[in-house]
Amino acid sequence: MQLRNEQRQHIETLIRLSEGQASGLDNCREVIRRSWERCVGEYRLDPGRPRPVRVLTQQALKEHREPVDELLHVARAGVDQLFAQIAPLGYVLLLTDRRGITVDFRGQRDQDPALRRAGLYLGADWDERYAGTCAVGTCVHDARAITCHQSEHFDATHISLTCTAAPITDPQGQVIAVLDISALQSPRAHESQNFGLSLVNLYARMIEDAYFLHRYRGCLMLRFDTAREFVHLNGRGLIAIEEDGSVIAANGEGRALIDAHLRRWPAWTSGWVPSATQLFDGDIGDLLSIPATREDQIRAFRVRANDTTCFVTLVEPRGRRLASRAVPPSPTPVPALDRLASDDPAMHRVLKLARRLRNEEVNVLITGETGTGKEVLARALHDSGTRANRPFVAVNCAAIPESLIESELFGYLPGAFTGGRSKGMRGLIQQADGGTLLLDEIGDMPLALQTRLLRVLAEREVMPLGAEKAVRVDIRVITATHRDMSELIANGLFREDLYYRLNGAQLRLPALRERADKHYVIRSVYEALVTERQSDVRLRADAMSALLAYAWPGNIRQLRNALDFALATVDGEEITVHDLPEECQGGLAAAPQVIDSTLQPETTGEGQAFHRLLQDTGWNVSHVARRLGISRPTVYRRMRRYGLVPPNRREAETVSDSPIRKGVPWHNS
Repeated sequence: MQLRNEQRQHIETLIRLSEGQASGLDNCREVIRRSWERCVGEYRLDPGRPRPVRVLTQQALKEHREPVDELLHVARAGVDQLFAQIAPLGYVLLLTDRRGITVDFRGQRDQDPALRRAGLYLGADWDERYAGTCAVGTCVHDARAITCHQSEHFDATHISLTCTAAPITDPQGQVIAVLDISALQSPRAHESQNFGLSLVNLYARMIEDAYFLHRYRGCLMLRFDTAREFVHLNGRGLIAIEEDGSVIAANGEGRALIDAHLRRWPAWTSGWVPSATQLFDGDIGDLLSIPATREDQIRAFRVRANDTTCFVTLVEPRGRRLASRAVPPSPTPVPALDRLASDDPAMHRVLKLARRLRNEEVNVLITGETGTGKEVLARALHDSGTRANRPFVAVNCAAIPESLIESELFGYLPGAFTGGRSKGMRGLIQQADGGTLLLDEIGDMPLALQTRLLRVLAEREVMPLGAEKAVRVDIRVITATHRDMSELIANGLFREDLYYRLNGAQLRLPALRERADKHYVIRSVYEALVTERQSDVRLRADAMSALLAYAWPGNIRQLRNALDFALATVDGEEITVHDLPEECQGGLAAAPQVIDSTLQPETTGEGQAFHRLLQDTGWNVSHVARRLGISRPTVYRRMRRYGLVPPNRREAETVSDSPIRKGVPWHNS
């Protein structure tokens, strides 16, 4: 009786809609309202005359299944997996063709009669033109996933059902099938079906990608994702290519990448498709050599359309190997430069240009945030070039007092000024003769000195203070800065003519937070520190995860300091997240369990002994550190580990009325 009343009310609402009235539609979702309007306006369906379920004959069903037979074969595993998950919840599964005809079905046998009456069965027609608003038919029309829940169905005989459907598209983006899960009964709330929408979407994409891989199994395939860990397992993007990089086809994620490229660089010719090397910043040799040159067969590339980073692998056709192709040889190794990065796209461009410049006399300007390794790159350029056996002199223009920078750079003769060395001094520029001079933080060089430096660069000679004759010098000049040089020039703080003398070529180092090879950088810095200290302390996975998650505003310099701190203060044979500086611990350092220090902590015997020692010493951290032979930071870490708070701190937190102070752990104050 209740169902009949609901059906009657539903029919009355739709009749008012057909008469141009909006009464009762305030809470109707826009996607459903548009479908209802199509049903009454375009399809001329009568809401007062519910239509019987239409099921095709065996012969008609066979004609619908044959065109999608290959898809059905590929989809079988995904269909079975999805049904195994939803069957215990009372759902059935339908796979329809592009016209809404159910060509595959999974359901419980004990529900057969009810499912047949509801149209949830093999051969059932769920075309919106016949069945009205429903998940399958509306999904086909809109080419998007949708849940049609109970009274959102157009036909009154369907309002007890809940149905969720997602489209499966071909490489051109056209709907070729629809995956649907439905139930005869469900909770009233529409939100109860949110899980189903996510699940059906996931499996529709899996089937779509499996069909794409099957269809283009004889082609080279680029598989990519924004996360390196997922590329081999379930990389979201698939692009089939020719051996010259021409794009043959792409899945949904691949087509989105192509569309983004076309939006940024509209094609002159309709139907033009960019090549793989236009999508990713690299040449065809970089793509084809991935399996041979990368241990994990994954390489990071910059996406030209949006300047983001994608991780790409190459899937080869079965029975065909890259060895049979003319893969361009790898560049000659340059160890000093090669060890600075793994496969970060920005660093790849920097190092590729640096290899070309290492033996040239071109002045190089290195830019990048503080701590990104500008001096390290400059040293690598020197060590990999023809001047490697000659001096490398680094000058920090910001660290030398302005009153001394002239004498430090240009040198002076005996008696040139009061307070100078009795024998005079060769300036840093002369000391670099035959080698490389690095002027770090060049943007901080005083304006008066810039004129003299310009002459050095132009004449290749230096005039020491007090000298009457210039001294010839043979130097290669590399400069580095974290400042915006164009802004300094605009404000009259840096000579424009000097800037163009220094900027023969520019190398921009990316910030550590932007690098795709952050894991490699962390591991390299850590191994270098361990070697320096002759230590065998390990870096545990939780510490590595915290280091990877941190933003590193101070870049590699800050990273080195953090790891150096951890190695200096670690109490054991491995560095955990608790051994890192607090700012690197993320949320782990912000919410320890606070235990009343007047009570024995519910922890191990070691923790209880540590607690007693703190009490015996009056919570004097220095005394505890000396007694245990460990550092003060280690004492603090143990206190955090066991949730121990000094009594004075506990009392202060008790009397404080500030909601902010109450939530702040003592070690962060």
